[in-house]
Amino acid sequence: MRVGPHPHALLPRAFALGSGPRALHVQRRTSNVERKILSLRTSLATPEGKGRYARRLFATIADRYDFVTVALSYGRDRAWKRRLVALAAPRAGERALDVACGTGDLARAVAAHAVRVVGLDVTAPMIAIARRQASPGGLAGFVRADMMSLPFGDRQFDLVTSGYGLRNAPVLDTALREMCRVLKPGGRLCTLDFDRPANGLVRLVYLSYLTIVGSAWGLLLHGDPETYRYIPESIRTYPGSAAVIRLMKRCGFAEARRVPVLGGLMAIHVAIK
Repeated sequence: MRVGPHPHALLPRAFALGSGPRALHVQRRTSNVERKILSLRTSLATPEGKGRYARRLFATIADRYDFVTVALSYGRDRAWKRRLVALAAPRAGERALDVACGTGDLARAVAAHAVRVVGLDVTAPMIAIARRQASPGGLAGFVRADMMSLPFGDRQFDLVTSGYGLRNAPVLDTALREMCRVLKPGGRLCTLDFDRPANGLVRLVYLSYLTIVGSAWGLLLHGDPETYRYIPESIRTYPGSAAVIRLMKRCGFAEARRVPVLGGLMAIHVAIK
C-alpha cells in the first residue's frame, strides 16, 4: 500500500499552522527572520559586502563590545587572551602591532610587558573607546586603519597579535600576507579566534548555541535579536584553524601551529616568520 504525504504537507504554511491571526503572525515572523538570514549571507558572500557589514556592525555594538565578549564566553575571554599573551612571549623593548584591536584590551595587555604597541582597527567608535581607555603616556597607541592594507613599512614589528580578527578579514590570505610583511624576520604572529568544528554534529550544536544566546543578548542590549547573528554566520564560512595554519605557511610564515582552546571550539594560532 502506497503511503502518501501528510495532508499538512499539501497545504500552504499558513494553513498547516492554522488559519488564525496567531498562525499568520508566526508565518510573517518566520519569513522576516529568513529574509534577514538570506540578506546577511548575501552580504558575507563577497569581500566588499563582508567588509561593509562588519564595519556597520562593530560601529553599532562598540559600546557594548567588551561586555558581550565576556558574556558570550562566560568570562573565559580574559583567560584566553592571557594565554595568547603568554604564548606570544612579549619582551621588553619590542615593538608590537595588535590588528583588529577593538577596544584595545589585548594591546594594553601586551604593552604591560614594556612593549610599545600600536593597536589598529577599521571601526572609528572602537578606536575612540580604545583611546579613552588607554593610560596617558602609556606604551599603547591606537590608529584607525584597515588590516587589508596596513599603513606600515616592511619588517617594522617584532610581534603581531589579533583577538577575533582573522575571521572578520574580508580576504583572509590578504590579511595574513600583510601581517607577515610588517613582521621582522623571526617575528611572531599570535591570534585568537572561534574555530569551526570539523564534526558536523558538534558544529551544529555550537552554532545553534551561539545563535540562541547571541539572539538573547541582541534583543536585550539592542532591541534586535539579529544583531549578533553575524558570529555564527561568519563561522559557517570560516575555514577553521587547521586550514588557517596551512594558509599561514603559504603566506610566508616559516612555522605555524594551533593551540586548541575550550576543547577545540576556539583556537590560538602561533606563527613565526
